[in-house]
Amino acid sequence: MKKVDIDWSNLGFSYLKTDFRFISNWKDGKWDDGNLVEDNMLKVSEASTALHYGQQCFEGLKAYRTKDGEIQLFRPDQNALRLNRSCRRLLMPEVPVETFIDACMQVVKANEAYVPPYGTGATLYLRPFVIGVGDNIGVKAAPEYIFCVFCLPVGPYFKGGMTPVNFMVSDYDRAAPYGTGGAKVGGNYASSLYPHEVAAKKGYADCIYLDPATHTKIEEVGSANFFGITKDDKFITPVSPSILPSITKYSLLHVAKEYLGLETEERDVLIDNLDEFKEAGACGTAAVITPIGGIDYNDKLHVFYSETEVGPVTKKLYETLCGIQVGDIDAPEGWIYKVK
Repeated sequence: MKKVDIDWSNLGFSYLKTDFRFISNWKDGKWDDGNLVEDNMLKVSEASTALHYGQQCFEGLKAYRTKDGEIQLFRPDQNALRLNRSCRRLLMPEVPVETFIDACMQVVKANEAYVPPYGTGATLYLRPFVIGVGDNIGVKAAPEYIFCVFCLPVGPYFKGGMTPVNFMVSDYDRAAPYGTGGAKVGGNYASSLYPHEVAAKKGYADCIYLDPATHTKIEEVGSANFFGITKDDKFITPVSPSILPSITKYSLLHVAKEYLGLETEERDVLIDNLDEFKEAGACGTAAVITPIGGIDYNDKLHVFYSETEVGPVTKKLYETLCGIQVGDIDAPEGWIYKVK
């Protein structure tokens, strides 16, 4: 296997060009077989809908090195299904689940040298995406599409261990009612850049977004999903059609119930009822869990377990899911795909 000169312990979350990526083109009503290429530059028409009308979506998932040196993907089928929900919302052709998983497998195998060693906390991050391309200037679906998967090694999200961070409630909306909040499309993230900057300048990690219709219920935490642990040990997470259905969140719902024995529930989480939670966190692919120390709402900081220490339930959830992802803990059936 090729050797790469990478300081695994000092990796961040930034772009690093790896050797191969998978590209498939949709034209005349069908996808071609696709293939691995070395060039990391895409050449598209200046009139591509992805550039002008935001007709594009993406995913994020990781490959993990196990203690015995094997490589495994965590629930890629769920990423494939979510990508296709996003594609349907934006009138783009769906990518067959088998094609999506095979493309991810090909990319990981072709870039095996970049999969970080077990125990470093680093992983191989995969970014699949679909974009509308071709000559099109009217506001309508594109005549052609590109499906691509590329990868890069990323460091552990928490260097030196998990530390709670504080968030502020934003007056801005992440998505509109009945909009694209439930799809993983670039426009959702573009609209969050300014509110994030406002929060960061005030010393917060990011924003808490409330429901766009009433501004009374928590929806998302920056680009992640919210969860809270009630004082009677229930795992609660918001439900709304404008929340992105996080694969990490649904995995944590299962872990909380089946591994930790907690009651779980998806329901409204009222911003005025923060007192019901003894711990809180944000969850997503990058960090798995980001512990929430406190939430600033109406110029008052509501602190959960601690601003400096991670709550015991949050810590156990994190350790259990990470253990499953790297193969140290037995996974539920169908969650792990071995890269061979």
